[in-house]
Amino acid sequence: MFYLDRNALQEEPARNAQDPQVSDWSARFVELAQQARYPALRKFYEAGAVGPETPLKDVPLVAIDFETTGLDPRKGGIVSIGLMPMSLNRIHCAGARHWVVKPRARLSTESVVVHGITHSEIAAAPDLSQILDQLLEQLRGKVGVVHHRGIERSFLNAALQARIGEGIEFPVIDTMELEARLYRRKPLSLWDRLLGRRPVSIRLAQSRERYHLPHYRPHHALTDALACAELLQAQVADRFSVDMPVGSLWC
Repeated sequence: MFYLDRNALQEEPARNAQDPQVSDWSARFVELAQQARYPALRKFYEAGAVGPETPLKDVPLVAIDFETTGLDPRKGGIVSIGLMPMSLNRIHCAGARHWVVKPRARLSTESVVVHGITHSEIAAAPDLSQILDQLLEQLRGKVGVVHHRGIERSFLNAALQARIGEGIEFPVIDTMELEARLYRRKPLSLWDRLLGRRPVSIRLAQSRERYHLPHYRPHHALTDALACAELLQAQVADRFSVDMPVGSLWC
């Protein structure tokens, strides 16, 4: 996750003007492949995306987590990236990838305290542009799994805009949004608020607790990607069906 904790950012999935609302990513990727100029990005789109009717059990997935310098992709940068390839019945730890990268934004003391990535590590780390082709290759053909898409999708889009002059769009299943469907369908009543009751937390750690998943120390991109992968598996096993179309969950 990231300093100040994405959990403190808000208890709702982010929706903003730069968050694409796409129902058919396979068709959208055809359009984007024709527009892309950067070769690795064009290959990423040309690999395509599964159709929205594809059953969840047949969808190639990759859990994604970023540590960042802050909460605003316009001002902050990515510090580390964790990827965990997965399916609904298996997490492929042997294929996991983790990078520490040098952000173009300032690394604050507060962020070092939380995620533990120091100024000396950043000084020796590559710029994201140096591992970008590898990153896009790892994401190619897969649907992302994230907990709060306002971070991974927005920060990667901003990072690519700054480095290659074009952004990126890709489908994700947002485990926070899936929890919100259950626990944010209606706001608390006035009586509940007067009694000091608070909404059920949809943060990653608290969501995992509801499915009796183990506690992991937060703020390491690869560990958080694993935590997100396990959460999706638990959510689908408990509330959904492996045969439901991916288009009913992705965004």
